[in-house]
Amino acid sequence: MILLLADVSEARAGQWYTGSLVSPSGAKNHAGDIGVEPYFSYSQPIGYFASNGTSHPQHPRQQTFSNSTMWKYGILDDLSIQAHTVVSYGWKHGGGHAHGPKFGDFPVDLIYRFLHANPKRYIPDLNLFAGVVFPTGDYKHLGSSQDGFGTGSYVFRVAITEQSTYTLPGNHELRLRVWNWFRRSLTSARLQDVTSYGTTAGFVGRGHPGMSGQTGFSLEYALNQKWVLAMDLARDWSNGSRLKGRYLSGATVNRISSASSDWQIAPAIEYNWNARWGVIVGSSIYYAGHDTGVKISPQFAINAVF
Repeated sequence: MILLLADVSEARAGQWYTGSLVSPSGAKNHAGDIGVEPYFSYSQPIGYFASNGTSHPQHPRQQTFSNSTMWKYGILDDLSIQAHTVVSYGWKHGGGHAHGPKFGDFPVDLIYRFLHANPKRYIPDLNLFAGVVFPTGDYKHLGSSQDGFGTGSYVFRVAITEQSTYTLPGNHELRLRVWNWFRRSLTSARLQDVTSYGTTAGFVGRGHPGMSGQTGFSLEYALNQKWVLAMDLARDWSNGSRLKGRYLSGATVNRISSASSDWQIAPAIEYNWNARWGVIVGSSIYYAGHDTGVKISPQFAINAVF
């Protein structure tokens, strides 16, 4: 699971924001700024979307608790580097549990702000993300299928993000973000035995993650300087992964898993102590899709800029 996080920033009229649950934020405002955001989430499946989009009960249910911490540093005023450390623990009734907390893959991105916002002329802030997800998570020779939180593949990812702020009647600020992510694996993974691709003991072969991406927008409505209501709406999509190899028994495997997609809405509430410290609490609700889970993911984050 790759999580996309936001940072605290100061808008017009001294408005304070933490950032919505899903939307990515742009480059830091000043060289030397450091942003840190520990983010905690729990994934609770409640069903499954079939290939035709209809929902069905799901038993047993895969459950996961994750911590993703964002680290962002301003190299220049309009250029930042961002990384995420992800630690997860998974379990399923009748399907075992992870052997302790497990590190996931490690995304590192450069963020370049190529257009500065000008609210008076309705010009938004535009940022370009480009980076690589490093295969640091366990993906093969697993003691349990619950230990697999990696893909074993280097993945290139790129995104364009937009941010603009508007003043509504009553001097309430409304911040809009729009973004589009695209991810494509650069390498395949050498697989053996129990892997995160669903193979079991005795398997030898290769796996190749499919292309994936996310498109969405977020709104943040300021009740006052400290309290903000936030909402994200996003669509995730993923092509099927390619799996090729054979078992010691002689059985061969050569298949591409089903493509999947989902729609999620993520309402939340933010509280900001000042322009550099804030907290957000809310939940992502996956309410439509195909060949994917129906799930609710409550989450919270504490965000700080130094």
